[in-house]
Amino acid sequence: MCHNCVVSTAKRAYGGVSAADRRAQRRDALLDAAHEIVGTRGFAKLTVSGLCAEAGLNERYYYESFGNLEAVLTALFDRIVAELGRVILEAVASAPDNADAKSRAAIGAAVDMLIDDPCTVRILFTEALIHPTLAARRSETMHTLASLVVSAGQQYYGPATALQVGDRAHFAAMHLVGGLHETITGWIDGTLPISRDELVDRSTELFVLVGGYLAGETYPAR
Repeated sequence: MCHNCVVSTAKRAYGGVSAADRRAQRRDALLDAAHEIVGTRGFAKLTVSGLCAEAGLNERYYYESFGNLEAVLTALFDRIVAELGRVILEAVASAPDNADAKSRAAIGAAVDMLIDDPCTVRILFTEALIHPTLAARRSETMHTLASLVVSAGQQYYGPATALQVGDRAHFAAMHLVGGLHETITGWIDGTLPISRDELVDRSTELFVLVGGYLAGETYPAR
């Protein structure tokens, strides 16, 4: 039999779904299963056999996509962060063109995503603090989110203001994002007894105040 024919048959779509798409679907199923296990019981309860059982897949499909359980956890964390970024950007894009509305939309979208999924809350706010791999990933994510804030500010206030503010923008954004993270943590665990709307309103006020202050400040020569 022609070798090329064998290869072609192996790569042929099955039921209208290509081999690559089927592999992606299996990977997503494993991540969905990891989301449920880690989000309800923690990373300590995540095993290969348990993960595959939850996903309804043979263990050989696990090794098709992941080398170890830490790789699963990292991929899960990255998927959640990517979804959070998508939700925030979509909210900002659809909000009216003023600083208050765009800040409120971004913060509200992030808070609502967390409200809707307790598993995501545990992964981001508990497991990410106690697992060494995720702790490093979390630090990178904070810088990424801060960069999103800076980018949004630059687009809103314009290139001249962005040039004037310089690297102080990222410094301020790190404070805002880090503070928002801690504030949301306190709100979730009940140590900050305020409503969802109060959380969004007060956080929005701080973001707008800091952004406006930086945009209107003329820095002295040094």
